[in-house]
Amino acid sequence: MNKWFKHIGLAIALLFSAVCLANGGDEQALQPQASDAQIWAQLKDGATGYTTSQSEFHAQPINTYDLRVLKLRSDWLAPALMAALFGMIIIFVLFIKVNGISKLHHGFSGKLVHRWSKFDVSIHWLGAIPCLMLILTGLTLLAGRFFFQPWLGEGIWEAIVYGAKQIHDVMAIPFMLGWALMTVLWTKNQLPKMYDVKWFLVVGGYINFGPFKGKHPDAGFANAGEKMWFWAFALFGLVISASGMLLLFPNLFEPSRTLSLIALVLHSVSAIVICAFSIVHIFMATVMSEGGMECMVSGYCDENWASQHHNLWFDEIKANGTLKYKE
Repeated sequence: MNKWFKHIGLAIALLFSAVCLANGGDEQALQPQASDAQIWAQLKDGATGYTTSQSEFHAQPINTYDLRVLKLRSDWLAPALMAALFGMIIIFVLFIKVNGISKLHHGFSGKLVHRWSKFDVSIHWLGAIPCLMLILTGLTLLAGRFFFQPWLGEGIWEAIVYGAKQIHDVMAIPFMLGWALMTVLWTKNQLPKMYDVKWFLVVGGYINFGPFKGKHPDAGFANAGEKMWFWAFALFGLVISASGMLLLFPNLFEPSRTLSLIALVLHSVSAIVICAFSIVHIFMATVMSEGGMECMVSGYCDENWASQHHNLWFDEIKANGTLKYKE
């Protein structure tokens, strides 16, 4: 019985405070009371009451778990995603300015070697284009309110968030399809080898000064850096896809509130990792490696590029008779 009186008293106190504020009560009524502080402390500590609702947290007026997740997003995840995107871009720009790019020592041969099929090129872009769109829209949804909204008008910000949410939802499906196809079809060329260790020890031969200059370690079809990117994409792509499905189709999977919050955190953490790796991958393919971008445009690479960056693979296809030039 005392428990019921306690809950009834709590409800009456909250209702009385709300009525006083709504009706512009006198100054004394508006002053914080000791009982108000006690009530608020009890609510934050997880005080429970009675309701006819049957939801997971039906007896709890304030879900402090939700508040901790929101604080985690604002204090850690949002800045981390900003750093993953803009921080990695800044680092690469400075690195290229100091180090320069990896040039072909013997220039372009003019002979193009077949490396990727048209289907492989297609599924690469099927995953890559949605990935970029998801990074940009995800950045807006996760970190926008903390970094962008203060500089924009309310109407503009509302339109940006609405557009970002629609694009994010639409791009999720092709991204997951591209991720699944790449993971299944490309795994055979991404298995670690002992010579991958030497690749890391000389930073892949991309350093143009000191003892690393001119070093070009052995590499098969995929070098050690590409393999690390692939497995990061495969693992965190799985997490981001699974958590994304729960968040995108809650009525289909009917996750609990706790599972939804965990999915939200895992989705954000995976996005941060994929974002950082994506920036590295993009810079390495488009800027750092002279002639590298051609591979994912036409499916062919220059013969000197193949010999310099993937010598073991190039020697293998020459030896087994599968070497094919573009006519």
